[in-house]
Amino acid sequence: MRLPVSIHRTRLGATEFTVIRPAQPLRRAVLIDRDRYLNAYVDEDAARRIGGLWALAATSPRTLVHLPMRGNRPPSAALPWDPPRRLDLVLLHHSLQFAPAHWKELRGRLGPGRPRTVTLPGTGLADAAAIDYAARHHKENRDLFHQHLHAETVLMTGSTKVFRETARHFLDVARHGPAHARSHPSRPHYCAELHSNDGTLGKARELHIEFCDEWNARQ
Repeated sequence: MRLPVSIHRTRLGATEFTVIRPAQPLRRAVLIDRDRYLNAYVDEDAARRIGGLWALAATSPRTLVHLPMRGNRPPSAALPWDPPRRLDLVLLHHSLQFAPAHWKELRGRLGPGRPRTVTLPGTGLADAAAIDYAARHHKENRDLFHQHLHAETVLMTGSTKVFRETARHFLDVARHGPAHARSHPSRPHYCAELHSNDGTLGKARELHIEFCDEWNARQ
């Protein structure tokens, strides 16, 4: 998978950080705070690119992957009103030990960035047949997502393994959502979830990912 991105480097104190953003805005993507869970609405392009960036987070443990979305309007077909809270998303490896309270300052220091196209090995995904789903529910499992909410951003921290095993949720929506919506016009809902019963969430809310193909024309 080839993925156009923008690379940003900046310092906080003595530490230099690398932030990766999509090269082009994710215009048809929105992340909504539903209190008990998070709801992502995406079209095919956004779902595919987020899935790629999710997989990139697995292979780039020294970077923060920033998905700016909070300025986007939601799809009119899914939500006839403006939701009260729209959020950005940051994906980062737990070994980076980045303090969420520093995100706003780091974000404010980012410049225009340097364009680059990265190539993920294969699809950047774990082999579904090789995933040990039962092991996820062992008390020793540390491959879990944890979330922090700061500066209108969900910072989602996880291990290489959990990022690789869950990027497929977005790619599944990109692959099957459009055909499902065309084939079932009266029931176009197609979604995937990071569910509390999956054994991938630690101190984190569920994430519901829904395909939407009807968006405001000016998006």
